[in-house]
Amino acid sequence: MEHALSLFVRSIFADNMIFAYFLGMCSYLAVSKNVKTSAGLGVAVTFVLVVTLPVNYLLQTLVLEPLHLEYLSFILFIAVIAAIVQLVEMVVEKYSPSLYASLGIFLPLIAVNCAIMGGSLFMQQRIGLPAVDPKAITSLGDAFMYAFGSGLGWFLAIVCLAGIREKMEYNDVPKPLQGLGITFITVGLMAMAFMCFSGLEI
Repeated sequence: MEHALSLFVRSIFADNMIFAYFLGMCSYLAVSKNVKTSAGLGVAVTFVLVVTLPVNYLLQTLVLEPLHLEYLSFILFIAVIAAIVQLVEMVVEKYSPSLYASLGIFLPLIAVNCAIMGGSLFMQQRIGLPAVDPKAITSLGDAFMYAFGSGLGWFLAIVCLAGIREKMEYNDVPKPLQGLGITFITVGLMAMAFMCFSGLEI
């Protein structure tokens, strides 16, 4: 339990998908203009991670490794991710048409969001690590905690940036820095803040 909790907290802060690995930056920068829309996308990404990573863990440990078919992992992982994203898209369109409209093309693009695929590939790499390693994934529970923490970290990153960008609309930003310029500076400062958690141990 202690290892799973450590994995969960590290995946939110120290191994944040955005600030540590720069994964999912396209949708992160494009959608983070509004807190409500950002929160919706963050929840969708978290849900997809929480479902796909444990499924891909089971595929890796119960199918691919015993049959020595590890080279098929890319294809199978992408198929699982695409299926779950399609399900999320249909649910959001049915129950929240306004969120579906505001997310636009970025909702189906979760299927090719590198944070989702990156999570599955990082999970695959961590299965072989020694159990004493704080990054090791040794069970389905570990895979779930890593997925939930990674999704929560991505959610936290995009909602925080959206909140800051909303506030900056009322600030007197120098003209050359308006738009993406000041956004990149903000993201850099947020990444530096998250680096404070790099030595975190539980």
